[in-house]
Amino acid sequence: MPLQDDMKIISIDDHVIEHPRVWLDRLPAALQDRGPRIIEDEQGHHVWKYDGDLYPQIGLNAVAGKDPKDFGMEPVRYDDMIPGCYDPAERVKDMDIDGVQAEMCYPSFPGFAGGVFQRARDKDLAYACIRAWNDWQLDEWCAQAPARFLPLSLVPTWDPRATAEEIRRVAAKGSKIISFPDGPVPLGLPSFHHKTHWEPVWDACEETGLPLGLHFGSGSFVPGFSFIGSTSTSRPMGESDDEHVPSLVATAVFATNSMWSTADIVLSGMLQRHPGLKIVLAEGGIGWIPYQIERMDYSWGRHRWYQEVSKTDRPSDLFKKHFWGCFVEDYHGIANRHTIGVENILVEVDYPHSDSNWPNSRKQIAENLADVPDDEARMIVETNARKLLNFWL
Repeated sequence: MPLQDDMKIISIDDHVIEHPRVWLDRLPAALQDRGPRIIEDEQGHHVWKYDGDLYPQIGLNAVAGKDPKDFGMEPVRYDDMIPGCYDPAERVKDMDIDGVQAEMCYPSFPGFAGGVFQRARDKDLAYACIRAWNDWQLDEWCAQAPARFLPLSLVPTWDPRATAEEIRRVAAKGSKIISFPDGPVPLGLPSFHHKTHWEPVWDACEETGLPLGLHFGSGSFVPGFSFIGSTSTSRPMGESDDEHVPSLVATAVFATNSMWSTADIVLSGMLQRHPGLKIVLAEGGIGWIPYQIERMDYSWGRHRWYQEVSKTDRPSDLFKKHFWGCFVEDYHGIANRHTIGVENILVEVDYPHSDSNWPNSRKQIAENLADVPDDEARMIVETNARKLLNFWL
């Protein structure tokens, strides 16, 4: 049936381009010279300078309103973007045009889960930058329109106890979700299977009720065999030393990141130790989920006896209890929604990235859900997100 007018779309994966003064306005004076700031390079591009290093803004991160034929990876200036990329008041206007009620925004410069700060040399400076970003997201970006934005927060992934402390701090300020690497190991961190390292983090998430948001690529790994062995596995998507390694490969198989993360977590034992954990897979699609849970069950059924995994918790049951997936356009996933679990499906708009259908997101979502009953459509576009994130504004 058509998407009803009173169904309010809540997108759980969008992005914000940080404005130039995010850190200048919030870091202590002694740190501002080394904190992130925008400079103009010799080519006239706007680039971030952080602790002596330069970070270009990637063109595909801010293409809302452009024809796909005009997309490109080249660095951009703020005046190349539409203002909704970095101005919350303008973003609300763009959401109104797009028919979107509320959205949750992942970072741009820091990386989706703060990987720039994880790799930073000075961790005291990096921690201050994370706190500054979180305060900006909560006190400026989301405060502009509390009924339209769901606050997301970063954490100092190199220190589990500091991470737990920051989770509790931002939860008290109203944050709704914690962005966390979809794969810690490529960042030089212990895996999800580690039995003690991450326990303070999982404890804090359970205590506060905040889900972990695992965005594709947030662990710095770029999928695709063409990238194996290339330094591009630690770079933003699309950067490579090999001119024959196309970013199109990565965009075509990005769901594999979510597949790996799901299997890693489900079979790690962490969910048995932390039955209240909630995991949100961002920008991974959902069409792969029916096969993944079937394959996990099959593998578990044959191999659980000689491995250190639960002998009683079926992976498909753990998935439906702990995981939520989202989609931009996924007809196969929606056709198989009952295998996934209708209550485990969310929508994303991905503004202002290249997957976004802005300004036609509501139209596209409606077409994707054309054969879905009203009660299920309402769950997918709105009420699943409200319940998961305790967002009732």
